[in-house]
Amino acid sequence: MVKLSKADKKIAYDAKLCQLLDDYSQILIVAADNVGSTQLQNIRHGLRGDSVVLMGKNTMMKRSVRIHSEKTGNKAFLNLIPLLQGNVGLIFTKGDLKEVSEEVAKYKVGAPARVGLVAPIDVVVPPGNTGLDPSQTSFFQVLNIPTKINKGTVEIITPVELIKKGEKVGSSEAALLAKLGIRPFSYGLVVLSAYDNGSVFSPEVLDLTEDDLVEKFAAGVSMIASLSLATSYPTLAAAPHMFVNAYKNVLAVAVATAYSYPEAEKVKEFLEDPSKFAFAAAPVTAAAASSGASAAAKEEEKKEEPAEESDDDMGFGLFD
Repeated sequence: MVKLSKADKKIAYDAKLCQLLDDYSQILIVAADNVGSTQLQNIRHGLRGDSVVLMGKNTMMKRSVRIHSEKTGNKAFLNLIPLLQGNVGLIFTKGDLKEVSEEVAKYKVGAPARVGLVAPIDVVVPPGNTGLDPSQTSFFQVLNIPTKINKGTVEIITPVELIKKGEKVGSSEAALLAKLGIRPFSYGLVVLSAYDNGSVFSPEVLDLTEDDLVEKFAAGVSMIASLSLATSYPTLAAAPHMFVNAYKNVLAVAVATAYSYPEAEKVKEFLEDPSKFAFAAAPVTAAAASSGASAAAKEEEKKEEPAEESDDDMGFGLFD
């Protein structure tokens, strides 16, 4: 097999990337910090079928994307260029973006705290017996961790926040975590952005459900209706409220003047004789009271029903 030169490898890489851009319309941009080759191979194997993982140098990817966009006239590819920052890779897929993102998240592996590494999370050392002999107390004293000697071993009294998120891991912290056998960090491909037919959005959008979309749509319609009512600008969202308000205005004019129409006559009758309010509400109240009384009567009948006598109460059994 002939070994390819660097130039041939670049040409092959460019051809592969351009072919993937033509074949796939959905791409996940992922961060690959602290991801090993074996771990990456497992991810490729897990996504095999409808997804392809492509890693490479940012400069090469940007150049290939830019040239391919010019050749095809598809300017949507240019939206990928600002996303190619840092140690990133591309996952081309024809499947559901959320499902692919969840599948990628399964392949995180634990990792020890190395000196100089920036902590991605807070690291808390739990209380309990460490299994270390008393000669190891110097590590705990340097880090101001309260301990006591219990049955010949060092025991941590209270939980201690050893490293805060964003801080660099020091040599003492790394040595202590190694002695305790704690692997506080986990690494894997992290989805940074999603690309779908030229549109770019954050991975949080993938977690939205239909209920979330309905809720946000309803909130938007409510805001449009409020704005329309405040500015007297008619919109479909505000139309029902405008009709109701207009009817109220017409009704108010009819009540205040001699002008009348059938619906306004009923309101005028109530205003002239308020006792009709009570008369109109009486049947409703009576019906509610009647239904409540009947329900109570049925419940009382159930309580008063005597239990059926059994054969044992009559002094003989079924086979006597």
